[in-house]
Amino acid sequence: MDDFLIYSGYLILLIDLILYSFSFFRKEKANVFLVSYLAFIFFIQISMEVLYSLKMNNLFLVNSFFIGQMILLSLFYHSILNVKAQKQFVKIWLIIALLALTIQFVNAPKEFLKFNLFEITLTSLSIVVFALLHFYNMLTENKTYYYVNMGIILYLLSSTVLFIIGNLTSVLNTEVKYLSWQLNAFLNVVYYLFILYEWKVSFSKKSVQV
Repeated sequence: MDDFLIYSGYLILLIDLILYSFSFFRKEKANVFLVSYLAFIFFIQISMEVLYSLKMNNLFLVNSFFIGQMILLSLFYHSILNVKAQKQFVKIWLIIALLALTIQFVNAPKEFLKFNLFEITLTSLSIVVFALLHFYNMLTENKTYYYVNMGIILYLLSSTVLFIIGNLTSVLNTEVKYLSWQLNAFLNVVYYLFILYEWKVSFSKKSVQV
């Protein structure tokens, strides 16, 4: 079951990447930062899988994933938010978050090679705040990237809670930690399906013709 969820996630992510890349390069419609994000997370996840199969430590890739995800999704929201003050907030907060992480890694370099709960919480919740700003704007504007935005909020909030639970209970109950990873794999699949549905609604030929 675990392998099914993991590899289903890889497959749906690859489909997302191909479809959004096609929409960007052939139709120039998809957001460049979203396409870059999909390419980045696909590369990271495949690299993590390869290192895992070779029985090598891949936690540095986990930390790279969360930092890269924050940067690319921050740029994504910066590009689609229409309010100048919100754009400035995204830019300033991204710089502050990166400085905080830099200070942590300078003071404790080994944290980059560990499961870094502070990094996961900071990067994920930063993106959720940006996504909520976009949701607020959509109350009076066109619903641009509505399903992508919804998927980001649901996945990042849920996965952050699961990471915290899994980390806090790992020394007490191995089954709880294992269950949290299973739920995260399932949420990952749901998240990629949200992105796929966004493409169907916003970028498929049928949608373009309407």
